[in-house]
Formats: sequence, C-alpha cells, structure tokens
Amino acid sequence: MSSTHASQRRVVITGMGILSPLGVGVDDAGPNLMAGKSGIGKIDLLDYSAAPQNVGGEVRGFNDKYFRGLVPKKQRKVVGMMCREIQLGAASAILALEHSQVDLDAIDHDRFGIDFGANLMFSPPDVLKDACWMCVDDDDPQRNFDYEQWGTVGMKGLEPKWLLKYLPNMPACHIGIFVDAHGPNNSLTLDEASANLVLGEAARIISRGHADIMMSGTTGTRLHAVKSLHASMWDELADSDAPPETWSRPFDKNRSGQVLSEGACSFVLEEETSARERGATIYGTILGAGSSCVVDRTGQPGTRLALANAMRAALRDAEISPSDIGHVNAHGLSDRVSDREEALAINDVFGGVDVPVAALKSYFGNAGSACGSLELAGSMMSLQEGVIPRTLNYEVPDPECPLNVVHGAPLATTNGVLLNINVTRMGQASALIVSANI
Repeated sequence: MSSTHASQRRVVITGMGILSPLGVGVDDAGPNLMAGKSGIGKIDLLDYSAAPQNVGGEVRGFNDKYFRGLVPKKQRKVVGMMCREIQLGAASAILALEHSQVDLDAIDHDRFGIDFGANLMFSPPDVLKDACWMCVDDDDPQRNFDYEQWGTVGMKGLEPKWLLKYLPNMPACHIGIFVDAHGPNNSLTLDEASANLVLGEAARIISRGHADIMMSGTTGTRLHAVKSLHASMWDELADSDAPPETWSRPFDKNRSGQVLSEGACSFVLEEETSARERGATIYGTILGAGSSCVVDRTGQPGTRLALANAMRAALRDAEISPSDIGHVNAHGLSDRVSDREEALAINDVFGGVDVPVAALKSYFGNAGSACGSLELAGSMMSLQEGVIPRTLNYEVPDPECPLNVVHGAPLATTNGVLLNINVTRMGQASALIVSANI
C-alpha cells in the first residue's frame, strides 16, 4: 500500500459500526470499554453449546426485529435468507455508514466497493437433522447414514435456499445491495486473520484509484452449536469457578484458555481529499498492512515467525520503524501456548522498544473472523479519548510473556499509531497499522 508515497492516495477511516458483547454502536460500546466492563457472561442465545459452563460473549439485544429495523424497507424480504452471522455483518455495515454520514445520493456508486471477511458458516444441527434422517434406512439396525441418498432424497428436507443462508461471501453481497455499491466486491475467509487483510486490501483498492469509498469489516462467531464443539475439541477453553468476566486473561500467568464469542464490525474507508471536502470526521488513516503464513512439513503452525513476518511487512509497507508505534493491539487469545508465541514475536520485532500492549479479547472474547475488527475499533475508540485501553484480568505477569501489558487503568498517550495483529490456529497471521486521530 505504502500510503505515505506522495503519488498514492491516502486512505482514511470515516465511520465505524460495532456489534459486540460490549454493546451495539460506538456510543454504546465505547463507554463500556472505557469503564473497563467485560462483555463475557452466561450465554442466553443458545440452549446448548460446548462452551464450558455455557459462558461466552454474545451480542445481546440483536435479533430479527432489531435487524429488520435497520434494513431498507424494500429489501427486508431477504432477512430470512441470512443466518445470524450474515445479519450481524450487514447490520454493522449499515451502522458504519450512518456513523460516517456518507450521503448515498451524493456519491458515485460505481466508485463505492465492499471488501468483507467472515468465518466458514455452519448450519445448526436442527436445520440438518430432518434431511439427515431421510437418508437413514429404517430397516438398517445400525441406523447408518447413506451418503448416496443425500443428493436425491436428503436435500429435499432442507429449508428453502439453504445454501445461500450460510455462504461466507453473502455478507459482502447483501451489504453491496443494501448500500447500492457497484464497485469492487470481494470476500475473504481466513478466520481470525481476516480483518486486517480485508482492511488492507480495501485501502489498496482506494490507493490504486479503483474506488473512492470502501466498506470493509468482518463478522464471525464461535458461539454456535457446531463451532463451540469444534473449539472444545481443538482449542484450550477457559473454565473457572470465578465470575465469567474474569475468565479471559491474556498474557497473565494464570490464564487457562480463550472464551468464545460473536460479533461484527465494519469501517467506512475513503480517499482523504474527498472525505475532507465533504466535511467528514476522520478517525484515522490506514498506513500499512502485512501478512504471513508459516507451517512446517508436519502441519504445525509457526505462530511466532508468522506474526513477526506480518508485523515487519506492515512496518515496511507503512515505511515506519517499531519506535513509531504507539501501542500494539495484540491477538491476546489467553491461550497458554499462543500467548507465549505472540509475546516472543512482539519482542522479536520491537527488541529494546518497550511498546505498550493491549489485549481486547479480555472484553470481547474470541469472535473468530470478527475479532480483529472489533479489537481495532476498541483501540480507536480509546485513542479518541487520548488513552490506550487497559487489558482486563491481567494480574500476575508471566515471565514467558515479557510484555508491557497496559492494565489496571487506561494509559494516557499522544501517539495514535497502533499496530493491530491477529493469527489463526493454522499459522496465518495478519497486521494492520492505523494512525488514529487523537
């Protein structure tokens, strides 16, 4: 991107739309973040999940009725074709557009594009069970599922337009229709690494002159009957007799694992000159982005090297040095191994620079693809108040995670340059550098 190049167009953030366990919208989520309030608690959304003690971070108050109130009237008929993740993503984009105060009647819609990220989306078991039972022979004493019957018999038992309800490219499609964006439209599905990648790509599209405005963000959930089961099998999940809001404790010596959550967050990106001409409020400038994937021959992820590579790539792209960074917004999964590898990667890149570190999954939990955009918004909202957000539940420093973790209270700062980093369990890392206006 190298948006510092004089020949390229600078890209600014003019709107944010947040749907998070901390609240809906900047005016709701921001004060809760500044107050150090956790969004993690008992789950009401699901009657059943594999999350320990049914604890997680859910977007409370978000339902079909709320969503229909946001969607343009002539397009409300498609609401039933969206699973909750798609609804969250589309709603966050509508909120971001409102926050940006972009006048849709005053823009060139051919120069308005979408770049959005999402998880793989799964059908809940109750959606599939009838169709699956149709593929079981009643005369079979083992009650085995007959795969050969799925295409001819089983699929007839699915809900109408089943596939469209769970495709990860549908958030970008629906958002494009809702806001009448005729420009570039792309979707990425890279789990927790998605947010920095879609924002970096969207900024490059504007920088290259292929669009003037881009809507970019992510939606995701791990609060799902199937996904929570996968998490219980594959990941280290926090469990404790303590209050749920204390379970996520990134980089703390006594951390015991991640907390599952859901959410979505979108940003309106604009070319700086046109944004200033329309009198937009500018919340920050995209400076650079980077990514890396490191996996060995046995399939084991190289989290430390992947994160270090991504951070260095973003710094090169922004043409700045580690000493220019005001704080790192860490992935901070609260996993014993992942946090240690991330801490080592930050030290690999920053060396003797004692950079402040914030870890906002302590507020939001891990919302999969949505986590990076929520965490970026969290840092930007805090920087609007002139502070770096505190990390919740950081009480006992871990010698294996030698970081300057901001905790106890927000840290006053005059440096609004933040480095947002995320990584997947498969060793896919991404980084984004934003200079927030403070």
